[in-house]
Amino acid sequence: MKKLFIAVAALAIGLSANAQQALWGGPSVESPVINEDGTVTFRFMAPKAIKVEVTGDFLPTEKVEVEFNGNKMTYDAPGVGVLKEGKGGVWEYTTPFVVAPDMYNYTFRVDGVSQIDPHNMWVNRDVASLTSVLLVPAADERSDLYAIHKVPHGTVSKVWYPSATAGFDRRLTVYTPAGYETSKAKYPVLYVLHGIGGDEDAWVTQGRATQILDNLIARGEAKPMIVVFTNGNIACEAAPLENADGYVNPTMSLPKTMEGTFEKSFPEIVKFIDSRYRTIAKKQSRAICGLSMGGFHTLNISLNYPDMFNYSGMFSAAIGVSDPSISPLYQDFDKKLATYFAKKPALLWIGIGKTDFLIQSNNEFRAKLDANGFPYKYMETDGGHIWKNWRIYLTEFVPLLFK
Repeated sequence: MKKLFIAVAALAIGLSANAQQALWGGPSVESPVINEDGTVTFRFMAPKAIKVEVTGDFLPTEKVEVEFNGNKMTYDAPGVGVLKEGKGGVWEYTTPFVVAPDMYNYTFRVDGVSQIDPHNMWVNRDVASLTSVLLVPAADERSDLYAIHKVPHGTVSKVWYPSATAGFDRRLTVYTPAGYETSKAKYPVLYVLHGIGGDEDAWVTQGRATQILDNLIARGEAKPMIVVFTNGNIACEAAPLENADGYVNPTMSLPKTMEGTFEKSFPEIVKFIDSRYRTIAKKQSRAICGLSMGGFHTLNISLNYPDMFNYSGMFSAAIGVSDPSISPLYQDFDKKLATYFAKKPALLWIGIGKTDFLIQSNNEFRAKLDANGFPYKYMETDGGHIWKNWRIYLTEFVPLLFK
């Protein structure tokens, strides 16, 4: 009987070996490794591979031509590093340069097939693309804001609100600052909007927004605030696999994203947050910002509801990409712009990369502001339409709020 039990147990262990592998760990390959001299080493185990490459925004960029809105434009694509095969089929690449402190995304290409780093558990999703993450932190550097430190931490919640415009409940991600639960204080509110194809999770994962907020508040460089991360896809309930649609791949081709419905519905969100949280429910204590499509939404929400937000931030804003005839919210732009500034907002903040494909339309918008004497703050950074820049803009924008 004992021998039978041992045999059955052995069979069970053999049959479940694959399912149980995660309990015992995987291959002992370390990747990525930040070396003492500031270079970074990437490794990938592929004994049968012919060619292994790594690509990511830590590498020098290459010019790529794309078509956007009927126009041909160039943008900066990540460069490529070629790995060399070593013992045991482990391929390796060490950067020939010091990698500056920052947060980067990267993937491997194994015989032409894109793969995340199987030895790096930190993975981000951007629309339908999965990338591995490299964080090179350094004290007294901006990247230190992206790291988790032993400071008081805020609470991040997934919250559903009723949308009469959409006709169903929709989800928000809400950050409340450290101490919110134990205090009776009221707080100002910042609304943060994502880009096309993104959702209410984008800024929390790709943008490191909650770490940035925790660290800025702990340093005394930003006021404690409630931060609401919206889902700008008004036809969707929530992020992929967090809604009733099931296994549907994320896409940038979603309905009702830049035709006015989301902007029209925005007061629903503000009303819900003011009713659900201890907010300072007035213009002077509200701010809004967004990247790309979210910058487009930010601009149009600010212009159509000039008494709602005192601070507005446009990060690589997709200005001028929609036909005004689509929605009344996009019409009478100059008149609404004049009304907005007549209300004397505390801040209009604009940031964009030097090689961003939207820089021309942003420069045209700034020329209009300059011609009318409308005040704004402007920041131009290296690089293009990338998360690396949008994180920078958030760290610059947030400390200016609610002064």
